[in-house]
Amino acid sequence: MKELLENEFRSLKLVQTPKRYTTIRNYLLGLFIILILILFLPWQQNVQGKGKLTPYRPQDRPQSVPSVIGGRIEKWLVQEGQFVKKGDTLAVISEVKEKFFDPQLLGRTSSQIINKEDAVKAKMQKILAGEKQVGALKDGLKYKIQQTKNKVKQMRFKVESERAGLEAAKVSQKNAQDQYKRLEYLYEKGLATLTELQNRNNKTQEAQAKLVEQENKFNSVQNELINAEIELNSVEADYLDKISKAESSVNETAGEIFESQAEISKMRIELSNLELRSGFYVIRAPQDGFIVKALRSGIGENIKEGETLLTIMPATAQMAVELYVRPMDLPLMNPGIKVRVQFDGWPALVFSGWPNVGVGTFGGVVAAVDKVNSANGMFRVLVTPDPDDEPWPDQIRAGGGVYGWAMLKSVRIWYELWREFNGFPPEYISELEAATAKADSKSEAKSDSKDKEDKK
Repeated sequence: MKELLENEFRSLKLVQTPKRYTTIRNYLLGLFIILILILFLPWQQNVQGKGKLTPYRPQDRPQSVPSVIGGRIEKWLVQEGQFVKKGDTLAVISEVKEKFFDPQLLGRTSSQIINKEDAVKAKMQKILAGEKQVGALKDGLKYKIQQTKNKVKQMRFKVESERAGLEAAKVSQKNAQDQYKRLEYLYEKGLATLTELQNRNNKTQEAQAKLVEQENKFNSVQNELINAEIELNSVEADYLDKISKAESSVNETAGEIFESQAEISKMRIELSNLELRSGFYVIRAPQDGFIVKALRSGIGENIKEGETLLTIMPATAQMAVELYVRPMDLPLMNPGIKVRVQFDGWPALVFSGWPNVGVGTFGGVVAAVDKVNSANGMFRVLVTPDPDDEPWPDQIRAGGGVYGWAMLKSVRIWYELWREFNGFPPEYISELEAATAKADSKSEAKSDSKDKEDKK
């Protein structure tokens, strides 16, 4: 009926909506509904950053191999790109300093040390002899003092004896004098003869002579006593002088021994340095790795102490990603936050808000956040491989470019669009939430693996 009316009335046909427009309207309406529904889909907020690959541990980073001593390159045993093991010889150098030219320097230095030690032993024997001499002098002093004391004692006894003789001589002289006076009186009275008087006079003279002789003996013995006492003091002083000289010689020899021992220590240190230096003529690999670049080339080229010869890249380096984020995004970064990374050279289809949909990206975890900014004004974030995700490719190399997304909270797309239009920052995720999310992801991974095993 409708087709019949349209055929009869052309004006009615003109006011009708064409069928193709209805179809377009339906498509647009459906697309609009789909867009409305998409706005309510979940969207994971993220912080994006660029960076590069770097070894995570300091010992895994490219290492420069220097020459500890200065020398001349004699031989190269490796080439760039070659794999070497720890301890392998990389190059051989020779000596360039004159004082190390002697090929028998180690042997001669050892001989000098032995001779010096023998000299020390001889001086120690000299010290022992000097100590024995000091002991003998002390014993001699003891005996000499005792002998001199006995002599002094004898002289004192002799002095007393001579003193008694002197007193007897005085008494005899006085008696003779008195007898002479009495006989002289008798002679004057005529009672004695001249001969008797002369005999008595002779006896008086003899008594006087004996008195003088006895006085001389007494004085002589007394002087001998004084000399003995003086000898007693001089003996002690003489022996003390000899003992002091012997002890001084012993101490001087001991000082020479100390100096010799110090010289021996220095020579031993020098010998050890020479032995260590001889080991530095061969430059060895500090660890397993690949020769990256030789910084010095040729044979016979001189190198300085500490100058780098070549660079080694460790063979088993644990890689990490250095992502640089803006300072305004730094408060959102915490250790434990999940990160998706894309490596240069690996094609990837990326949906930053839907990481599970992306292809060619790899999982990571924030391991550390720098406390200070870098030279470019950005803050560095270290990202390590996620143990619960697919492992990173073995072909990645240090220095390769990386693009990463740090995964934050999950929100609706309409909220994300509204946040972007208004310039609001992403939602902050705390360390506790990050740890909880990490634990949830591990439990989900375990449940998935368990389901797979059950299915098997």
